[in-house]
Amino acid sequence: MEIQLAKRVKALTPSTTLAITAKAAELKAQGHDVIGLGAGEPDFNTPQHIIDAAFESMNAGFTKYTPSAGLPALKKAIINKLSEDQGITYQANEIIVGNGAKHVLYTLFQVILNDEDEVIIPTPYWVSYPEQVKLAGGKPVYIEGVESNDYKITPEQILSAITEKTRAIIINSPSNPTGMIYSKEELEAIGKVCLEKNILIVSDEIYEKLIYGDSKHISIAQISQQLKEQTIIINGVSKSHSMTGWRIGYAAGQKEIITAMTNLASHSTSNPTTTAQYGTIAAYTGPQHPVEDMRAAFESRLNVIYDKLVSIEGITCIKPQGAFYLFPNVKNAAEITGYDSVDDFVVGLLDEAMVAVIPGSGFGAPDNIRISYATSLDALETAIQRIEDFINKKKN
Repeated sequence: MEIQLAKRVKALTPSTTLAITAKAAELKAQGHDVIGLGAGEPDFNTPQHIIDAAFESMNAGFTKYTPSAGLPALKKAIINKLSEDQGITYQANEIIVGNGAKHVLYTLFQVILNDEDEVIIPTPYWVSYPEQVKLAGGKPVYIEGVESNDYKITPEQILSAITEKTRAIIINSPSNPTGMIYSKEELEAIGKVCLEKNILIVSDEIYEKLIYGDSKHISIAQISQQLKEQTIIINGVSKSHSMTGWRIGYAAGQKEIITAMTNLASHSTSNPTTTAQYGTIAAYTGPQHPVEDMRAAFESRLNVIYDKLVSIEGITCIKPQGAFYLFPNVKNAAEITGYDSVDDFVVGLLDEAMVAVIPGSGFGAPDNIRISYATSLDALETAIQRIEDFINKKKN
């Protein structure tokens, strides 16, 4: 039988990280001491009170279906969280809980996009944004956040990218992969354009709890009532509470969009995992000191390894304000070590120095690499030293 795949799946861009991930796994299996710096998840276990709450819910018999949009108690906890953290008021019919923030985003694009509708995506971007837009029949439109502007976009760039087919723009702050944060003033300027042109704002705030130094997270939805009505917030507990495997995320926004997402979810996933929902209730209503403990650990690591990284010849890097990634520009490092591209440099780094990083080409930034500091400080320091030694050994 000849297999016929759907055109929308054939249109997906293969992951640039697959070869590196497979090669790193192969080297580890052979007994090599590979240090992986690609992790997109905290290296801490889920806080114990969350685990306990999930276990207790199972023992209490709460193992059945829930409403498609999530448990009322969880929606209430999310509403309270948004009120306390951002000062924004939502109703239950303006909240949907899904199987991770990624699936919530997927559902959103499925309900707001028709064929050839355009979504503005700033580069560097999280790898799944353009693929999810394409899966919904939409068209990604990229605008470049340049290094000289901290990888952030401007209102002028947005205006130049808008067409009659523009449906939405994605704002990810703090950003994966750059760690950059938009200020209130920057968001106000972006929001003004979106209001004037009637562009829906998709505000991905999954890293909001991982903020460093004097930086502050601002949701564009909290700036004004108009912007709240124009914005869909995407968030979840994966990064903030180290619950990546629990797969709970949510969207908050216009009830018409949330209702459409709920209807779609009822025919695709039925409901988010019941046990994970009870764990998430505990995450939002229970002690929050584990969140701060993890944030402080990430900041401590960042402050140690950042100076070491930028002291290496051929590497420049803006210090991130949030998330747990460094996104250095290594174009010069690749050139002085004799590689034609950063992708080739990344392969050489793994083959010879046993350090696995993610090439920036997968994020729309081919001159960069992404380094996760969601791993032990000892491993990070060893990896940075290996990178330096590799460059010194190979440079012309």
